[in-house]
Amino acid sequence: MIGIINYGAGNIFSLTAALDRLSLKYGMVNAGDTMEKYSHIIIPGVGHAGAAMQKLQTSGLVDSIKVLKKPVLGICVGMQLLTRHSEEGDAQLLDIMDIDTLHFTHKIPHKVPHMGWNQVSAKHADGLFRGIPTDAYFYFVHSYFIEYNPTFTLAYTTYGLKFSSAIQFNNFYGVQFHPEKSGEAGEQLLRNFCTI
Repeated sequence: MIGIINYGAGNIFSLTAALDRLSLKYGMVNAGDTMEKYSHIIIPGVGHAGAAMQKLQTSGLVDSIKVLKKPVLGICVGMQLLTRHSEEGDAQLLDIMDIDTLHFTHKIPHKVPHMGWNQVSAKHADGLFRGIPTDAYFYFVHSYFIEYNPTFTLAYTTYGLKFSSAIQFNNFYGVQFHPEKSGEAGEQLLRNFCTI
């Protein structure tokens, strides 16, 4: 069963609607001592990374998340929380991966935020991306991006520059796009996560 970190910074409804469509069981995680009953953990998130990190700290869940050994998936801002630092609010984040979250502005000639469908090029057609074409399209809404780093990058996307659209370190995974809004490819990714 999936545990959804419920810290007041995620678009819980669209995620739970997608899990319902897939008949995947889930529950809400409001305290660290309840995580043990879940096999997989999802950290959702929308909006401001700095504010999301403050909410996560207020929830008292930070230490419990950092020591997890079960599969963890961060979505959008939830992915950014896995990095070291964000330019958004000059915020120190969970520091699970030694990479940074940066702002698109002044780095690209395109409109910000990056919003809509874009190609995600997976480095490997297994794990999270099993059964998904290596050049599938997913739905994005974000103004900040995670720098491309071959150590952590599972997949990349180009929007004026090449950035990490999926990352992994040990049992921690992150996707910048919204799988719950990305049609069949997104649903397959959520299924894949639940089999890790």
